Amino acid sequence: MTEKIAPRQFHEAEGVEDWRILANEVGAHFRTGSFARGVAFVDVIAKLADDVNHHPDVDLRYSGVTVRLTTHEVDGLSQRDVELARKISAAARTLGASADPSAVLDVQVSIDALDISTVRPFWRAVLGYREVGDEDLLDPHSSGPSFWFQKMDETRPQRNRVHVDVFVPHDRAEARVAAAIAAGGHLVTDQHAPAWWVLADAEGNEVCVATWMGRD
Repeated sequence: MTEKIAPRQFHEAEGVEDWRILANEVGAHFRTGSFARGVAFVDVIAKLADDVNHHPDVDLRYSGVTVRLTTHEVDGLSQRDVELARKISAAARTLGASADPSAVLDVQVSIDALDISTVRPFWRAVLGYREVGDEDLLDPHSSGPSFWFQKMDETRPQRNRVHVDVFVPHDRAEARVAAAIAAGGHLVTDQHAPAWWVLADAEGNEVCVATWMGRD
C-alpha cells in the first residue's frame, strides 16, 4: 500500500534538488534548448514512468519541458514521486537539459461563497470543469487553473470574494512578493508567511503568494 509523505520529507530527500513543491504536487522545469531534444526527453520520461507504473503530467514546449508529479491515490506525495523525480533528473543530465526552478508555479482561483453547493455548479458549467471533492473544480485537460471554493460565514462587502493563489517555490517566494510590491502592489498581511502572503494591486484586487512551508 502506498503511504503519503509530508512535503518536508520530499524536500529533504536526496537527489530531488531540481524539484519544487507546489500545492499538492511537485514540479520541475528543464531547459532543453530545442524542440527535438525536448521530444527525446519526453520519450525517456514516458519509458521511466511506464517501468514503474507511475505517470507524471508533462508539458512540452519549444525551449523546455515541465514535469509534475503527484500520487493520486494518497492525494499528495509519496516515495514513488521521490524515486521517479530522481530518475527524471538523472535523464535530464544525460541529455544536457538544465533545471530552472524559477519557471515552476501553480495558479489557483479562489472563490469565497456563503453556499458553495449553489455557486459551484455555475462555475463548473461555464468552465467545463469537473468536480473534485466538495470544494474544488479541475480542468479535465489539465491546462487551466484550478478553482477552489472557500466557505464564508458572513458577507464581506469591503473585500474581494474572488482572488488568485499563486503557488511558487519556497525559495522564490520573497523575491516574487518584492517584485509585486515594486510593480505597484502593496502587502495586505504577512502574518501567515512563509505559508502565504496576501498582496493587492493599486485598486485592492487581492492575490496570495503561497508556498508549501507550514504544511509539513
